[in-house]
Amino acid sequence: MTFIKPKFRHPDLPKNKLGYTLSYYEGALSTLCAGCGHDSISAAIIQSAFEMNIEPHKLAKLSGIGCSSKTPTYFLGNSHGFNSVHGRMPSVATGANMANKDLIYLGVSGDGDTASIGMGQFVHVIRRNLKMIYIVMNNGCYGLTKGQDSATADNGSISKAGIVNQFQAIDLCGLAIELGATFVAQSFSGDKKQLIPLIKAAMAHNGFAFINVISPCVTFNNNKGSTKSYDFVRGHLEATGTFDFVPEMEEITTTYESGEKHAIKLHDGSLLQFNKLDSDWDPLDRFSAMKAVHQAREKNEIITGLLYLNQGAMDLHELVNTCDRPLNTLKKEDLCPGNGALASINAGLR
Repeated sequence: MTFIKPKFRHPDLPKNKLGYTLSYYEGALSTLCAGCGHDSISAAIIQSAFEMNIEPHKLAKLSGIGCSSKTPTYFLGNSHGFNSVHGRMPSVATGANMANKDLIYLGVSGDGDTASIGMGQFVHVIRRNLKMIYIVMNNGCYGLTKGQDSATADNGSISKAGIVNQFQAIDLCGLAIELGATFVAQSFSGDKKQLIPLIKAAMAHNGFAFINVISPCVTFNNNKGSTKSYDFVRGHLEATGTFDFVPEMEEITTTYESGEKHAIKLHDGSLLQFNKLDSDWDPLDRFSAMKAVHQAREKNEIITGLLYLNQGAMDLHELVNTCDRPLNTLKKEDLCPGNGALASINAGLR
């Protein structure tokens, strides 16, 4: 058995506008369990970056600890990367973003890494509206330590060992909306058609973009009693609607069947086109989004799609009025304006 990908690719593979093939956005060969939903999410990230024509060196991928946090090795091998300690990825992302806002920051985490040890970090990265994509690969268990229930395991779900979970689950999407996240979505690792537009829209969002992806663990949490298993998720999905991401300046050719249609323009000129299936849900209304999440929970359903979008909020750089340039480009004359500037500041304090 080999863990080395073949370097040969067909010379006629399609290329994006930058001249790259899809293989340029791949990483190392995955060592996760065969059939792991996390690999499907990695594939969706690769496809999204390829279709968004992203220069790999302009993206930084960050993670914590866990099966999910191993995945940055398996995608965007030509991008910057940093694997932090358990639950501390948001702090590293914040520091890197403050030093250089010209990069795209993609954080990958798990339900343990975010909803347990990293909960405090998760809360504060939301309230600061850090401009980044934050993807949680949520399987409801600790796959690296033999499948114990995580904080997102649903009350009453049964583990592979036959233990019934007695605790209420932490709903990460509901929490993110409550805390003021400006982009909140939920999807399923087995629904590539929905997940790729969500990731592309998150990449274009001017602020904190959170995507919770239900990703069944085929080894420890795919049994009959699990509410994170493939069979359960497929049988309890309820989509808010269908939508498409249309990049800036690209002709809109997407068509929908009958239904209520909405086009939402993002800050960079890109469009989100919605075909709403639920007339009681409005993705631009925070209270409507919260109601949809709670109603789905009451009906034992998993609501997917873009749940909430706030286009008007300022990101962290706008809030604290930071320098427009990356810190490593600042020269001595930028950092030390001289005695005259210091004298002027001191005079203003007298």
